[in-house]
Amino acid sequence: MTQEQTVRSAVECSGIGLHSGAPVSMRILPASPGTGIVFRRADLDGFEIEAVSRNVARVSYATSLMKKGVFISTTEHVLSAFVGLGVDNAIVELDNLELPILDGSALPFVQMIQKAGLRKQRRPRKYLKILREMEMRESNKFIAVHPAESYSVSYSINFPHPLIGKETLQVELSNGSYLRHIAPARTFGSREDEKAMRNMGLIRGASRENCIVLTRNGLENGPLRFPDEFVRHKILDLVGDLALLGKRILGRIVADRAGHAMHTELVSRILRDQTLWKEVTLEEEMHDQVDRYSSHVMAGSTA
Repeated sequence: MTQEQTVRSAVECSGIGLHSGAPVSMRILPASPGTGIVFRRADLDGFEIEAVSRNVARVSYATSLMKKGVFISTTEHVLSAFVGLGVDNAIVELDNLELPILDGSALPFVQMIQKAGLRKQRRPRKYLKILREMEMRESNKFIAVHPAESYSVSYSINFPHPLIGKETLQVELSNGSYLRHIAPARTFGSREDEKAMRNMGLIRGASRENCIVLTRNGLENGPLRFPDEFVRHKILDLVGDLALLGKRILGRIVADRAGHAMHTELVSRILRDQTLWKEVTLEEEMHDQVDRYSSHVMAGSTA
């Protein structure tokens, strides 16, 4: 896709927030070229918060945005769906502080966007092309970005649970794999951690209907949608968090037990260091590839 896209018509849903437990109604609306993804608080006179790195507020068990004291929480699933379907510009309007969790995956948001339809726009889509490797480490956690001609993710997790253990998955995100292999993967949590998390004011809206509930040795609400649904959901979160770059990426992400905080810190570091990337359109990138190929052929013919 060489041009930006928005949704063709408005579409809406309602539900509850995963952490707040608060009821919320949400609409996805078309937006003009160059708008990006913007969250709008309908309950606060239409106050708008752009989905970009500078507005990241808190990243513990979800990614939250804040601007001038106005807060929006758990943005990663809908942002992930936008990336997966190629939506560049949209207004996400909600009447409370947290997006609805729905079934705990990005699939309901994908289905909403598909129902609304997509509309191509005249503006060429710009990408952040990664030019060199950069990595971050924190104890046994790791995340890195590498140059590549497309967008792909390799993610590893390691949880001390008999249904999880070590899981690794690599996904190419520019060939439709997101819709089939990532969007349906649900968030998950442990029944053993429930009390402590509720005491922290978290997961007040969690239920068997919107997350995978792990017991000490199994599941309360099976079956899994994928044998490795857990690592797939981590990729879903990563894709949503990296949407805060404000542009699509041409690069390969490698992560091991990273999480929201490292995802969003990677975004911040990429944007701060402009030697790591350059803005390109796909047309420019194709011309560059042809030039590199021609130079290689010419060098070979004169050797």
